[in-house]
Amino acid sequence: MFESLKKKFSRTSDKLEEELIEEAQEENNLEEESGKKFSFFSFGRKDKKEEEDSKSDVAEIPQEVESIQETDTSDDETSDDKDEKYGFWSFGKKSSDNKEEPQEEEESAEEIQEEEEPKKSHFWSRNKEEDTEESEDADEKTEEKKSRFWSRNKDNDSSEENDEDEEPSGMFSFITAKTISEKHLEDILWELEMGLLEGDVAMEVASAVVDSVKDDLVGRKIKRSNDITEYTYNALRNAVAEIIDIPGKSMTEMIEAKKAQGEPLVVMFVGINGTGKTTTIGKLANYYLKKGYTPVIAAADTFRAGAIEQVNYHADKVGVKLIKHQKGSDPAAVAFDAVEHAKAQGKELVLIDTAGRMQTNTNLMDEMKKIKRVAKPDLVVFVGDALTGNDATQQASKFNEAIDLDGVILTKADADSKGGASLSIGYVIKKPILFLGMGQGYDDIKEYDADWMLNQLFSESGEEVNINEA
Repeated sequence: MFESLKKKFSRTSDKLEEELIEEAQEENNLEEESGKKFSFFSFGRKDKKEEEDSKSDVAEIPQEVESIQETDTSDDETSDDKDEKYGFWSFGKKSSDNKEEPQEEEESAEEIQEEEEPKKSHFWSRNKEEDTEESEDADEKTEEKKSRFWSRNKDNDSSEENDEDEEPSGMFSFITAKTISEKHLEDILWELEMGLLEGDVAMEVASAVVDSVKDDLVGRKIKRSNDITEYTYNALRNAVAEIIDIPGKSMTEMIEAKKAQGEPLVVMFVGINGTGKTTTIGKLANYYLKKGYTPVIAAADTFRAGAIEQVNYHADKVGVKLIKHQKGSDPAAVAFDAVEHAKAQGKELVLIDTAGRMQTNTNLMDEMKKIKRVAKPDLVVFVGDALTGNDATQQASKFNEAIDLDGVILTKADADSKGGASLSIGYVIKKPILFLGMGQGYDDIKEYDADWMLNQLFSESGEEVNINEA
């Protein structure tokens, strides 16, 4: 989930690192250290102690391998003493301790082959030349790595770190600590803001994130390159945490509170056509049925016969009671009857399905207000499609102005690579996200949790990580 936002967050860290290191080079204020360069997302997986433990474990492995190789070499020496001559193909089998003598033999064999088979000789000599060129290129890359740290291929960092034959590298420190200033962040934060807008994040949310990151980073003193990554990671994470954590009671808590009063919790669902509103009602009925509650559904979308059939299908599949009238009847009357049925039967939850409507349709918006006046719902919930991004945020804003929403449910959140709606919608209307639709099955719905959302945004592959580890 949210791969687009993850890349933008990681890129912000990389750009700041480039900026500071380049400036430090010009000032002769940079030196390379031994140590392992942390990736942006490593702070979400492990703390520094775990990183050091893992490094020490890796450092011990080559010693064990070396001792094994020494044992194998001694065995080879014993067996090699019995052989006075070497066959042509035997050179690839010899141990490292016997390299000098086979090399002389190999060179003479190559001279013979040069006279008899010029083409093969040319092939071998070309390989030798290429090997020489490759070693020279490797030396040049080493020098370039020291002089231009930021030009390395970051995508291969993880594989390089696990290579036992190479020393961990990429750590730089500043001889005199660097202080992050507004000058360092100006272009970087502008790029971040543009990236967030491209990811369908609302303008005010993008501005809030950028301002928070700026306030957090300006004035920070940096001693090592890893500090840059860590501080940027924490600044972005803190900024997003403030955006997505909108306080509010969960629907389950509200059901229990109403149950204590001997009343059902009445929930009215609104939204535009095609966002998955009716399917979401079926999922919620199934969700609370499994929790031990008894829901009832009101088919208050009476404009289309197909809508009544659709909600009836979901009610039958889940196994809950449906209150419905004929097509064209008063939607408010259907909602009222469902509430009275729940009170009479001692049911804890009423789910009212309403007709999908565009936020610009004045007549249908007025009718929605009538349903609210008659049914007196405890919650009015907007159901939005996460894949529509900023459009979902704008729609929620219009519905909130017209009817005063109490919460949001986002469908198709599992397929949302950008994450703009999930990041923006609650903050813009100042109402909490209650649930996320995570698939097509009745069980594919998740009660919203801000910590879980934060971990999705700041974990490398979408795995759930412990927020306290960062």
